[in-house]
Amino acid sequence: MLQFTDTQLLGWITAWFWPFCRIAALFAAAPIFQDRGIPQPAKIGLAALIAALVSPQINVSPTLVIFSWDGMLLLSQQLIIGTAIGFTMRLAFAATELAGNLVGTQMGLGFAMFFDPEHNAQTPIVGSLLGYLALLIFLSMNGHLIMIAAVTESFHTLPISVDTKLALGWYTLALQGGTILSSGFHLALPVLSTLLLTNVALGVLTRAAPQLNVFSIGFPLTLLIGIGALTLAIPYMGPLMERYLMDSIQHLGH
Repeated sequence: MLQFTDTQLLGWITAWFWPFCRIAALFAAAPIFQDRGIPQPAKIGLAALIAALVSPQINVSPTLVIFSWDGMLLLSQQLIIGTAIGFTMRLAFAATELAGNLVGTQMGLGFAMFFDPEHNAQTPIVGSLLGYLALLIFLSMNGHLIMIAAVTESFHTLPISVDTKLALGWYTLALQGGTILSSGFHLALPVLSTLLLTNVALGVLTRAAPQLNVFSIGFPLTLLIGIGALTLAIPYMGPLMERYLMDSIQHLGH
């Protein structure tokens, strides 16, 4: 007959609880997993299953009690680490959506919004288009599986201990956040350059023929050229998006 004591049961629950907190925080912040279309019980169940699989491979001090000051500190630490890993992956998507918003604004589609049920808000249509393109690339790379592998690997690079130092991780995360603007402009640069030349040409045309109503032809011309430039640029954006996603993946768990 299988027998175990209360101390053993408490030790098993404690060893499972800390990985569960980190993985659950990742699912709350990471792309795809934080989608409202995925039921909350499914997320919790998947986090519990992964935590049960990885907990035997993790060294957790048996003196760590959940309901203690050190336990509360450790709980906050696990939530922060899991959220930071998920947020790191969100940075590449934020850069892509920023590029789409810049292009849409210059094309004259800044007012073109649609309701995004994921964020429960109105979002620019061009930014959402590029965001979904990045999501498809992310899935084709098995990025969701790589994230799960990264969070399990993080238990070795950032062990479950109150002595774990997170200063270097915050510095790396801050550097990654600083790349959103540069990456977004890098993606949008070909289309923005084309639209800039179009606006310059329209300005020269207006000076050469003042009687020409630039407002009647400027908007449709800019929109048409912007759509054409975006259509030609999207195949070249894919490899750049993949590179940004790979950069984010390389920083997961560090």
